[in-house]
Amino acid sequence: MKLLLSLTTASLMVAQQGWYPHEGGLLKYRVQIRFGEEPDTMPDGFKFGRVSAVAVDRQGEVYAFQRGPKAPPVVVFDANGKYLRSFGRDKTGKSIFGNAHGMRIDPEGNLWVTDNGNHQVFKMTRDGKVLLTLGIKGKAATDSKTFNRPTDIAFHPDGRHVYVSDGYGNARVVKFTTDGKYVLDWGKHGTGPGEFNTVHSVAVDNTGTVYVSDRENNRIQIFDENGKFLRMFSHLGATQNLFITPDQELWVITHRNNIENLTYDTLAGRIMKVDKGTGRILGAMESPGHWLHVTPEKLIFIGSLTGNVFRWYPGWLAKGLGAEEGLRPAN
Repeated sequence: MKLLLSLTTASLMVAQQGWYPHEGGLLKYRVQIRFGEEPDTMPDGFKFGRVSAVAVDRQGEVYAFQRGPKAPPVVVFDANGKYLRSFGRDKTGKSIFGNAHGMRIDPEGNLWVTDNGNHQVFKMTRDGKVLLTLGIKGKAATDSKTFNRPTDIAFHPDGRHVYVSDGYGNARVVKFTTDGKYVLDWGKHGTGPGEFNTVHSVAVDNTGTVYVSDRENNRIQIFDENGKFLRMFSHLGATQNLFITPDQELWVITHRNNIENLTYDTLAGRIMKVDKGTGRILGAMESPGHWLHVTPEKLIFIGSLTGNVFRWYPGWLAKGLGAEEGLRPAN
């Protein structure tokens, strides 16, 4: 009888389980869910499509890389969300990109973007002038001059090298000099160390260690600067994007696994702050998202395929709306 009661109690406890705790503790942030559109200062008729990436420069200007036809691919705002400028269309008004994907800003303030539709990577000025093009437009291949749907860019701390994750069609990371000379590449399709299934993001820390989101294999692989496998994190799910801050914090936007990510179309994501040495999760919170950028002030900007830029800022409400709205104030 005692055994039966114990089993019954255990079953009830499982049945009544509610929300699981946030890994590493809750990150106490608030959110502006329509940054750049509330208030809407964009020109008449401008509207975000899917926002694939976001980046913030040293001046605090926020760059959104978006796929919709109702605005240029790159739309720039000040720190408060006021429209400043936009670019990325040719003289006929057509986008110069086949499909917007990744965006980063290098230490000199140049904008780098990946176009996984046309298999190219561009280095641009802050107002959209193209300084360097990697890849051949419309040509998908796997040699030193081509990509097959590249996804992301990262910069070596020496200031002389850049890494491209060549990750939807190919399964490799490619290293170049910052003026576009091919150096080396590594990776192939598979599930073993140094093998990839959708290389979706890449980041480099201040020692030159390279962190690679191997998204469909539900892991992050870590390499030295020349592609020697060092270790992996296999507990962080299907990582969409990686970001390492100047003070060497690793932040990720991730999903429980690759099937959840694809099924929910990035809606069920979590932002996590991670110890990059051990992989220990230091904090987490829910957010949709495809891309993230963390500023020195610890503002978190998310590019979301829902058609939003989210601006997360530190803060936590002390109480609810109040009794007059029918909600009980927090104690």
